[in-house]
Amino acid sequence: MTSTMVHTLEDIVGYAKERFAAARRSHDWDHTERVYRLCMHIGQVEGADLEVLAVAASLHDVERSDEDNSKGKICHAEKGAKIAKTLLVNYPLSDERKQNIVHCIGSHRFRGKTPPETLEARTLFDADKIDSIGAIGIGRAFLFAGEVGAKLHNPEADLHTTRPYTEEDTAYREFKLKLSKIKDRMLTAEGKRLAEGRHAFMEGFFERLQQEYEGKK
Repeated sequence: MTSTMVHTLEDIVGYAKERFAAARRSHDWDHTERVYRLCMHIGQVEGADLEVLAVAASLHDVERSDEDNSKGKICHAEKGAKIAKTLLVNYPLSDERKQNIVHCIGSHRFRGKTPPETLEARTLFDADKIDSIGAIGIGRAFLFAGEVGAKLHNPEADLHTTRPYTEEDTAYREFKLKLSKIKDRMLTAEGKRLAEGRHAFMEGFFERLQQEYEGKK
């Protein structure tokens, strides 16, 4: 699909879904749909532009598979922003709102270099991160660990010396090095509220996992 063919949100969604045909299940189209729903919820509470958010959420991970295949060498946010800029040439929105969409996509990555500067970008950032914590986040972390051949649990390892995309890239490693920090990175009030509850659930889960691992429960 080319930019001349993209005129509706349905066109955008159709294009984005095609990009996930061979995606890992831990970061597939289902993730995008959940982020979309979180964006609509947070955006409504915060008073954001929901049309901008709908497009940005639908396109935010269209280059994720390239990042996964490169084992993190490609930044899917930066590449996705460039694709969105081309894709939206004939989309019926003002240039300012299109630029906002591109900015949302380019600034949504947790380890990204571009900070989210608009309300919509902050909303997408929060929604994307919130989907990586809580019960959903735990499920995704274990799913990803299985995809890269990681162990079930590795509490004895020095997590700061372990490498991603290896057998030591466990769900516990992801929790300790990244997921446990997400609640403090939220940029909207509603995002912070949602993240607090999900964070508490994760702490309880991994505490229980450790107890069962040690044979105490």
